[in-house]
Amino acid sequence: MSGSADIMQYLPLLIPVIVLELALMIFALIDLIKRPNTRGPKWVWAVIIIFFNLFGPIAYFLFGRGEE
Repeated sequence: MSGSADIMQYLPLLIPVIVLELALMIFALIDLIKRPNTRGPKWVWAVIIIFFNLFGPIAYFLFGRGEE
């Protein structure tokens, strides 16, 4: 029972992190779909964005976006 009490204690701190993570992932996926050129295959960047939660979208914005 104390496990759920611990989660409830930290929930106010986790919610903003989860929302930021989801927003960053969605924004990166939308940008990936709309961008005509990327550095590398788009499907690889989609996998990176989705499976490497916070670091995937950041890596995409830093390294994956092609020049327009």
